Amino acid sequence: MVFKRMLGAFGVGAPSVDTVLTTSRTRPGGTLEGEVRLKGGDFDAEIEHVTLGLVARVEVEYGDSEGAGVNEFARLDVSGPFTLRKGEDRTLGFTMPVPWEAPVSEIGGQPLRGMVLGVRTELAIAKAVDKGDLDLFAVEPMPSQLRILEAFLALGFSFKSADLEMGRLVGVDQRLPFYQEIEFYPPPQHQGLVNEVEVTFVASPDGLTVVLEADKRAGRYSSGDAIDHFTVSHDDALRTDWTGEIGRWLQRLAEYGGHHGAPHGYHDPHHDPHHHGHHDPHHHGHHHGGGPGVGAVVAAGAAGVVGGLVAGEIVEEIFEGDDDGGGDDEW
Repeated sequence: MVFKRMLGAFGVGAPSVDTVLTTSRTRPGGTLEGEVRLKGGDFDAEIEHVTLGLVARVEVEYGDSEGAGVNEFARLDVSGPFTLRKGEDRTLGFTMPVPWEAPVSEIGGQPLRGMVLGVRTELAIAKAVDKGDLDLFAVEPMPSQLRILEAFLALGFSFKSADLEMGRLVGVDQRLPFYQEIEFYPPPQHQGLVNEVEVTFVASPDGLTVVLEADKRAGRYSSGDAIDHFTVSHDDALRTDWTGEIGRWLQRLAEYGGHHGAPHGYHDPHHDPHHHGHHDPHHHGHHHGGGPGVGAVVAAGAAGVVGGLVAGEIVEEIFEGDDDGGGDDEW
């Protein structure tokens, strides 16, 4: 989807910009390719730079309240200064790296409800910056991530929602200022134990750090969050029996009230009682204990599991208001 409009910041007869993605679907650590197509206006224009930014809608907490804003998580300078002549057509090709920690927004061709990612084009003329073109793109999970998500589906979990939360995971080599939460409702046999289970991936070229969180029910079991996280290489993730590992993790939650739990072979028992709060992301490597709502998992692979196609006008509404040159981190 392409939003093409005249650049309002520069007045009538100004240049126009149209960014076209030739690859609009990628994976974490992959690339996006395309062209920025410029059309000269009624006058010669001194272009200072053409820059692309990857943007996403991110939730942020202010004390007891929450809000949302558009966060830019990657930038690419497509061009430095040049003169765009009156009426001139100019095309600038690009290949843009996608961060390894980029959130998953589509699985098996199905949009992941709650996730909207865009490439925003900035054109700067005479100190004015117009963020004039927004193109949607999709990030599908890597095979290592997909194997873990599919295990939750195989165990009967159903997808609830996904969002991006501002914050950092202590003890994890996290590069982006936010993390993705992917949430599942438990199957009937586990509904008496947990309200939901969440998963977060922090990916790198070498592997995945996976954070599992169970939001435990009050009653027979102590309420609160049971957190575990572990790191696994991409190759090992493909060889692991995740259905069995996750099943055993849930069984240990039932037996020990959430004080034990990372999948077998990855658990390092360092309980920290000070880690609490759904949006207070404090984790130490290979540990369990109260912690952030670090994302529950997405339904992987199965058609129809992830719903919620995003209409174009909704996309514009999500990103509008941040096209005025204001800072990306101004919520």
